Amino acid sequence: MGHTAPIRKFKSSGVTLIELMIGIAILSILLALALPNYGIWIQNTQIRTAAESVLSGLQMARVEAARRNANVEFTLGAGTAWNVTVAATGDMIQQRTSDGSTTATAVAAGGTKLTFNGLGRVVANADGSGSLNQVDLDSSILSPSDSRELRITIETGGIIRMCDPQVVAAGDPRKC
Repeated sequence: MGHTAPIRKFKSSGVTLIELMIGIAILSILLALALPNYGIWIQNTQIRTAAESVLSGLQMARVEAARRNANVEFTLGAGTAWNVTVAATGDMIQQRTSDGSTTATAVAAGGTKLTFNGLGRVVANADGSGSLNQVDLDSSILSPSDSRELRITIETGGIIRMCDPQVVAAGDPRKC
């Protein structure tokens, strides 16, 4: 009798072309659903970044006024640009130009300038203009339902606070 080798079956450990195509189709559907939300998230992140920049500028103006024991002005410019200057001399302490790629826009209430005295309190502007008391930051691209507007308020005592005007729950610290 002759010796015959047993027949061996090899099992493939890879994926078939059909399985690969199904995986790509599922990934494409998931990406198509996620991309619009990703764009909204990016725009809202730019609003948050612009709000934090304005908040930082206001806080710097207050701290510099106390540090120098002199009146220091914060001026909000076009878009989200701002500068901090010594009121008596006009010396620039710091400035931020509006980023061309930022879609956040700032709308000032009360005026576009704010003066802090050496105690960090809000005082009347030397030029007699109205004092900035609120800045609303919003997107110029997103619809109101998708946009996450932020608000910065400045109290007479010099307290600066960022809040969310869309939050209505009592007791929520984000509420304006």
